[in-house]
Amino acid sequence: MTEQLYYEDVIVGDEIAPLVKQPTTRQLVMWAGAVGDYFPIHYDKDFAQSRGLPGVIVHGQLIGAFLGQLMTDWIGERGSLRKLSCNYKGMNYPGEALTFKGKVTKKYVENEHHYVECSLRAENSKGEKTASGVAIVILPSRG
Repeated sequence: MTEQLYYEDVIVGDEIAPLVKQPTTRQLVMWAGAVGDYFPIHYDKDFAQSRGLPGVIVHGQLIGAFLGQLMTDWIGERGSLRKLSCNYKGMNYPGEALTFKGKVTKKYVENEHHYVECSLRAENSKGEKTASGVAIVILPSRG
């Protein structure tokens, strides 16, 4: 279990500990079932190749979910993920190690809530950015 993070512990510029995932084709099929996205480029290699892809690709929404996990793991049980956006910049492939990173860009208090804004990114095994995003979280305060 992650130790609880507090607003006072965070400094603009802080890096969030990276999350590494290696999605499998099985995970893609399970994700497709969970969200109802059965487009064949996510599970049928021949179909994906007929569309000009090198093979099956990871669902973009799954990449976004991993960015969400990065944040919820970081903020702890008493934190709250208020906003998550994701822009896709490239494709990811099953079996490839993917690294999800975040950086604190802003802190502010509004209506007695302690907000932290973070920039997010997903990188493939070559270190190329395949997704970017922004998250806004509310953290508990010690004060």
